[in-house]
Amino acid sequence: MPAMGAWSVEPFGNDVAADWAWELEDESDWSVVDEALADALEDSEEIDRDTAVIAVAAAEVVAHGLGHATQRDAYTEEVESFITRAGRPTPDTRDLAVAALNAACGSGSELTAAWTGDPGWGEAIEQIRAALIT
Repeated sequence: MPAMGAWSVEPFGNDVAADWAWELEDESDWSVVDEALADALEDSEEIDRDTAVIAVAAAEVVAHGLGHATQRDAYTEEVESFITRAGRPTPDTRDLAVAALNAACGSGSELTAAWTGDPGWGEAIEQIRAALIT
């Protein structure tokens, strides 16, 4: 059963991620994304749902920066504006995104538990993972 406030399996298909995207509004470097990704790695064995949701969204921002977005719609307009200002992510940010995505969607994640049984969610996560390593 997905979290309340979720309308799709996409990275920005929920209230928490959509709200986090507004943090990108005035940013012009990758530090806000790096911080969101690093938060997911602090307690990756028992990562809470919101931290995981934001990590997935931040990983999608990195995918956008690499030119491999998996979601392009009204919810990612701020992401596109951010990429225009910040440019391409560094290889370190890409590596951090892969690690954070793995933590956010691992067995100790509340997010994973919430989406158990929905194959669409797993497919969406695999698309982001592929976009990051392409």
